[in-house]
Order: sequence, then structure tokens, then C-alpha cells
Amino acid sequence: MAAKRRTVVVVTGSRAEFGLLDPVMRAIVGHRALRLRSVVAGAHLAQGTWRDVTAAGFAIDAKVPMQRSKTVGRDADVAAVGRGVSGFGRAFADLKPHVVVVLGDRIEAFAAASSASIGGLHLAHVHGGDRAQGVADDAMRHAISKLAHLHFAATPQSRKRLVRMGEQPRFVFNVGSPALDGLGNVEPATDAPQVIVIQHPIGAVDTDECRWMRQTLQATRGYARLIFAPNGDPGSNGVRAALKQAAVAVVEHLPRHRFLPLLAGARAIVGNGSAGLIEAAALGTACVNVGPRQAGRQRPAHVIDCDYGQRAVRAALTRALGLDLGRVRHPYGDGRAGQRIADLLAEIDLSAVRLRKQNCY
Repeated sequence: MAAKRRTVVVVTGSRAEFGLLDPVMRAIVGHRALRLRSVVAGAHLAQGTWRDVTAAGFAIDAKVPMQRSKTVGRDADVAAVGRGVSGFGRAFADLKPHVVVVLGDRIEAFAAASSASIGGLHLAHVHGGDRAQGVADDAMRHAISKLAHLHFAATPQSRKRLVRMGEQPRFVFNVGSPALDGLGNVEPATDAPQVIVIQHPIGAVDTDECRWMRQTLQATRGYARLIFAPNGDPGSNGVRAALKQAAVAVVEHLPRHRFLPLLAGARAIVGNGSAGLIEAAALGTACVNVGPRQAGRQRPAHVIDCDYGQRAVRAALTRALGLDLGRVRHPYGDGRAGQRIADLLAEIDLSAVRLRKQNCY
């Protein structure tokens, strides 16, 4: 008699983290001891990027609306979290997972983690223990880690940080980042730009966000560039105002399988997205990391950090374009995280993982 498969619910709330969850979800589907259930929420539904999930071949088993269309700001995020906690509770009650998986530090992951924890479900967290200032990223990420029972860290340093936070060492695993999975097969696009610009808000007032984006645009003028719209975090209206004032062409969204060849073919990525610090190095592309959004996050040697400002960004870009990247030692693993996570989800004895958590310190 065949053993019953373990049901794993993976929650995805945005285009960015779905790119990282994709290899995890594929590994779960391919594992004979696991059954995947997908819950799509938040920004995916507000921005229409949930279509990336179905285009990748995954069925959507539940949808949890959170953000209201065109409503941006901290108050809006607070209301969205409330809707999310309730909505995830209903979805989990229907799907009856053995384990809920979330990634990162966004409000969708926090709402799902809160619902799973309060609802008495085992929670696994991918990319816990990292540091990245963002809008409220550090606080949100570490709060999710304190709710989680299983931890799939992306670097040895992140694993050590989780253990220092009081998490059970035997349930904290260094698996690497799934962002690197499959990158060895990416071919540079022949139509790639010289520079990719992706600058997200950090939650400042719109006038500051607008000024900082305008300065980055001025610093990258003269290069063949591809400019992406920001995410929907607080302050995004200011970033969009600068893009509108500059009358530049903006790409709202590209699926990951189209974005990665462009990143591989570009000479540099400029802005403050995590792709610059993680995927870009693996693809041989330099990165200019602007401002404090990624403060504290581990970075390979291909990253040049700089403050906001036209002169600062321009000088950093000149340095970045002169780097001899060669073979970059990457702190985020070897590109096999998805399979490691699936194997652990299947092998761990959940009866030994106490739902009623207790700190080890």
C-alpha cells in the first residue's frame, strides 16, 4: 500500500518571490512523497502577475485578495495584512496542509505565516535569517522566522543568525537560495540593454522617492537601458512620478524566463532590487546597489554600493563597468536549493517538530 503523500501549501504573493519559489514548487511536484497546493495572494492579484503562476504550469488552488488596486501606503498595507490573515485562514482550512511554505519578508508572507501559526499548522520559511532594510523587511522577515518551525536559510551566515535568534538548530538548514536554481542554463539575450534600472521605494515620502529616482535616471542617461516599474510598496507613487516626468519607456513586468536572459546580457543592473545582489553575480553582470534598501544583505564582489544622487550613481556605474568579474564566489549556494527543500519537506518527521514553539536561548 502506497504511503500517503504529504500536502505542502506554497504561498506566493508577488512576481519577485514567485521567481524564487518556482524551482521549489517544481521540486515538490516532482517528489513522489509530496503533493503541491498553491495559494496566490496580494500583489499577484492586484497587479495581475498571478498569470505567471499558471503560465509556469501550476494550478492555483486558492486566491487571497489583500491589497486594494491603486491604494498605496503603510495604512493600506496594515489593512491588507488583516484581510490576508483572515483569507489565508479560510484557504488553509480548505486545503488542510501538513506544511505551509512562505518565502522572504513581504506582507503576504507575514500574513500567511501569522495565519498558519495561529491556526496550528507547521510553517516553513525560505530565506529567513537574511538582513535587508527595505521598508520594514528586517522586522517582517525575523517575525516570520519566529513564527516558523522549519527554516531553509540561503547562506551559512543566515543559518547562524537564525540559531542565535533561538531557533532549534536541528530544524535550521542551509540550503542555498532557490534564486540560483537553473541559472546555469540561461543564455544572454542578443537584444539585452547595456544597463537595467530597477529602483524600488524604501517607504519614504513621495517627494524624496521621486527625487532619488530622478537622480538615478539622470546618472544612467546615455546608456542603452531598460527601465522597470517599481513594486507597490509605500513610496511607489513617488518613483512613478519621476518616471512619468522623465517621459521614459517603462516595463511594468516581465516573466522571469524573459528577464533573466536580459540580465545575463546586460553589462550592469542599477537600483536596489535583490536580483542585483543574487542573480546578477551568477549571470556575470555587475551591480550598482543604490541606497539603503539592501543594507545588511550579503553580497558578492560584483556589487558596488553607493548613496542616492546623480554623481554617486554615475561614479559607481563607471566603476562597475570596469570590474573584471571573472568567476565570482557566490555566498548563496550552488543552484540546487529547490530539490534540497523538497527532500527535507518529505523526510522531516513532523511529529518531532513541536507546533508549540519554544526558544532555545
